[in-house]
Amino acid sequence: MASIAVCPGSFDPITYGHLDIITRGAKVFDQVYVSILNNSSKKPLFTVAERVELIKEVTKDIPNVKVDSFQGLLVDYAKNIGANAIIRGLRAVSDFEYEMQLTSMNRFLNNEIETFYIMTNNQYSFLSSSIVKEVAQYRGNISELVPPKVEEALRAKFAKK
Repeated sequence: MASIAVCPGSFDPITYGHLDIITRGAKVFDQVYVSILNNSSKKPLFTVAERVELIKEVTKDIPNVKVDSFQGLLVDYAKNIGANAIIRGLRAVSDFEYEMQLTSMNRFLNNEIETFYIMTNNQYSFLSSSIVKEVAQYRGNISELVPPKVEEALRAKFAKK
């Protein structure tokens, strides 16, 4: 049986920190679905379709990565695609309590799907999509935080505003 994992998130936008987790997860699992949660409680900069295209572009060299989006419960989505694992990244101790709550709820909803945490590389421990957007909005240097295609897309978005 193939090991299939879901790496969920809003990825608004995808950063090198996200790519670190995705790349390392792809070394462990046969198939990794990078799945964009269409979260109605957030006001994203990029549409789901734009995020899907950006992620496809920056993961195109990782053959066992697929990019998708979903609404609703993560465990339902995971079950529908045949996933038996969820990959989550941890940046700092401050992430742990929130992640523990999510994992506990997911386990309550479906105890057949395991959650695996990957600690991000130290160089990305401060990195978040929110910080990247804020720096990009004020035309700061983000070239070491996101892939060139993402930087280009951010610059284009903020040029329109």
